[in-house]
Amino acid sequence: MSDIFAALADTTRRDLLDRLFVKNGQNLSDLHRGTGMSRQAVAKHLQILEATNLVSVHWQGREKLHYLNPVPLGDVVHRWVGKFEDARIAALTDFKQQMENASNSSTNSKPQEERHAGR
Repeated sequence: MSDIFAALADTTRRDLLDRLFVKNGQNLSDLHRGTGMSRQAVAKHLQILEATNLVSVHWQGREKLHYLNPVPLGDVVHRWVGKFEDARIAALTDFKQQMENASNSSTNSKPQEERHAGR
């Protein structure tokens, strides 16, 4: 997983992943266009993304197409973000339960005639 974090630490690689998110299945020329760097530099960044399995490659004849692979990103989110999200959801659920319990206990503590008068 540290390889994935290292790959994502570079803004150029994140930009390439963003571009693949917008339009999957691009070749090197497509991904190189508008980057302001050499094709070789883009190819090196793509190799790093391939090595970390963030990008998968499929050959279509002689053309090498690059596709975003969201699975490793999902693993990172599940491992590093999910556990914090689960704790936050549990805290909100507990808070909601406490509020409902407090509301129910205050309703049940009113005299019988006050509870019927509110209807």
